Amino acid sequence: MGIISVGLFITLDGVYQAPGGPDEDPEGGFEFGGWQGPYFDDESGEVIGADIERMDALLLGRKTYDIFAAYWPNRGDDDPIAAMFNALPKFVVSRSLTDPAWEGTTALSDVAEVRALKDRFDEIHVIGSGDLTRSLLEADVVDRLNLFLHPLTLGSGKRLFADGTGVPAAFRLAQPPQAFPKGVIALVYEPAGEPVTGVDISQG
Repeated sequence: MGIISVGLFITLDGVYQAPGGPDEDPEGGFEFGGWQGPYFDDESGEVIGADIERMDALLLGRKTYDIFAAYWPNRGDDDPIAAMFNALPKFVVSRSLTDPAWEGTTALSDVAEVRALKDRFDEIHVIGSGDLTRSLLEADVVDRLNLFLHPLTLGSGKRLFADGTGVPAAFRLAQPPQAFPKGVIALVYEPAGEPVTGVDISQG
């Protein structure tokens, strides 16, 4: 049985929108695209690269898929990440996209179809795709949550858990946190059932 691993670059106030470039995703008038760049260093790059090398399938939501499909096929195989993404089996969850143009892509009409991918692949990675991530968490099919926490706040933008989204859940650290020279911290979590509440710490 394979796993579904979600990877997100995220700010201290939970924003994941457009980390990679100024024009990546301006939806909602977002003006802070490209916020990840100043915090990138060789050490974090090695960890991100190693994580990418472990995947054998890529799963994306429609919006992130459109961003990736417009970018990575044009990078050429001299870029090792582009070569991997272009060669991997890719899946996009979308009710409207039926004939994806990015070679090697299969469209799934519903999150319910995602669970079956675990029988076909060892590591299915979700990158970005906040809407899809929330749906996968609600469906209880996420096995690993990789958060690259960046030391800044933006005040606006798409958040992983906005008001009224998400379900109650507990997580446990799957490995020790990693801190990088420019202040980014890599946190790897695994689901740990329902949260325990109502504990009075004064009685501990």
